[in-house]
Amino acid sequence: VAVGARQAERLLARHAADGHPMPESIALVLWGTDNLKTEGAPIAQALALLGARPRFDTYGRLAGATLLPLAELGRPRVDVVMTLSGIFRDLLPLQIKLLADAAFQAASSDEPLDQNFVRKHALAYQKQHGGDLETAALRVFSNADGAYGANVNHLIDSSRWDDEDELAECYTRRKSFAYGRAGRPLQQTALLQHALADVTLAYQNLDSVEIGVTTVDHYFDTLGGISRAVKRARKQDIPVYISDQTSGDGKVRTLAEQVALETRTRTLNPKWYEGMLEHGYEGVRQIEVQVTNTMGWSATTGQVAPWIYQQISSTFVLDAAMRDRLARL
Repeated sequence: VAVGARQAERLLARHAADGHPMPESIALVLWGTDNLKTEGAPIAQALALLGARPRFDTYGRLAGATLLPLAELGRPRVDVVMTLSGIFRDLLPLQIKLLADAAFQAASSDEPLDQNFVRKHALAYQKQHGGDLETAALRVFSNADGAYGANVNHLIDSSRWDDEDELAECYTRRKSFAYGRAGRPLQQTALLQHALADVTLAYQNLDSVEIGVTTVDHYFDTLGGISRAVKRARKQDIPVYISDQTSGDGKVRTLAEQVALETRTRTLNPKWYEGMLEHGYEGVRQIEVQVTNTMGWSATTGQVAPWIYQQISSTFVLDAAMRDRLARL
């Protein structure tokens, strides 16, 4: 909880340093494996942004959330739209209820709307769509039971899309199942789209030195997918941040900075790609995966610098000797 609170403040500080006002709503991607490895640090980040902490019963069992007083929090409660991986949904049911309870308590708290963005947005949804506050305060979204992933990665990998809004629609349709305090899913597509329209930044943690955001397609499937869905809802791009937790206290980077870093250290690094090519066709496949995943970020966020494609082209495609090696392998 303490670590997560520090990471959340680091994110807000980086967002402010980039010249942005205090975010009213943040889209946060939560994975099961990351939370298992970090003892729930990303969950704690969501709680910290909401201004809440876990509540335990007299037997030490997780029982829900408790709100921090605004005076203790020292800033407004940030609305957090949380999208969970299928693994998170399967493995952490108590934590789903914890996050849903924190969002509901924030929405129910009689506080000034300029100090409680969860309540501000929940009341706005109620006014526009009717219904009860319990529904308007739902902020934890995932797949339907038994389903995994947003399938944005499959669309991009197979080139079965023509317009970026198709990627947004795929993401929203797959991830529109809301999980409340009872832990049971209910499809709430209109609510998710309304919540996404308030989002001013998207964010995910990175906790492995072996796997980066261009190494596997799950990152652009989830974080890229929700970023594209937010753009469709808001009709404008939003900042996307990666919190690199692989060393020290961690570092918050923009997505463009993270992709550039991984491109230099992996895709365009002779030590990396020569090492890959020693493994024959599998090495060629790993290089291709890096390029496809980089393109996935372009398709979902448009935040990949042009020099990256220029350098990839000159290294692997325009170099006749390298092109021949790749073809032979």
